[in-house]
Amino acid sequence: MNFFNIINKLSEVDPDVLGRLDSRRAVFSSLTKVAKGTAMASAPALLASFFSKAYAGTNAGDPKEVFNYALTLEYLEDDFYKKVIDSPQFILQSAADQAAIRQIKKHEASHVALLRTVISAIGGTPVAPVTFKAATFATLATFAAQLEVAQLLEDTGVRAYKGRAGDLLGIADVNITGVGMVNPLQAALQIHSVEARHASHIRTMRGQTAWINGDGDLDGRDNYKGLIPENTVVQSSVNLTTGLPTPYTAKDAQASFDEVLTVQEVLALVTPLLS
Repeated sequence: MNFFNIINKLSEVDPDVLGRLDSRRAVFSSLTKVAKGTAMASAPALLASFFSKAYAGTNAGDPKEVFNYALTLEYLEDDFYKKVIDSPQFILQSAADQAAIRQIKKHEASHVALLRTVISAIGGTPVAPVTFKAATFATLATFAAQLEVAQLLEDTGVRAYKGRAGDLLGIADVNITGVGMVNPLQAALQIHSVEARHASHIRTMRGQTAWINGDGDLDGRDNYKGLIPENTVVQSSVNLTTGLPTPYTAKDAQASFDEVLTVQEVLALVTPLLS
């Protein structure tokens, strides 16, 4: 797949394509990282679809595209927890751990149902379901290994929602039959906050802090990096370790704020897990 040929074709119909994409830190910001992944060869159709959606997403204010993006992530999480519950390791866990995973699974299914309803109500077509790659899940031989992936999925989902919230600013309320008036940004944030609770609970189940402060056993993974990594100590141009009357440590500054992931960064993390 030659992405530069794609860009050339786009520029024929949109001379400002490079400027618009660059201004939103899209495509080129992580093209090199994505190209290094083996998923480029194994899932060209999927990547082409995401590329198309990312380009469409540069037109801020298209809730159908944003919600389908979120729906894809919710499909993945919903199927992952289904696989966890169906695995032989699950029945061996404590009643509290089983109850927590079952509850999270219910939440993910509810998110899928709501997003599909909202997308249809605003004139869109919900994307087809995706599943967590069976071969990858088969390598998770212990419940502890499954929880590691759960943490990475949940923390990535939180950052992904945060990365698209700005695209829903100013979108008018929609009237959904049987539901009533729904504000797209409010709906997304209601899901986002629950995803953050999932992430916190999974981290606690694993014996980690409920927040990200750099001490976690997975905090060095790519899920916590990106153009704006989780270990940043600068917020609103203020260095929290030096620019406040009461300085904070780097760990405190990191734990106090979560950062965004771009569409392309999420794509690089999620694509190898999809089937």
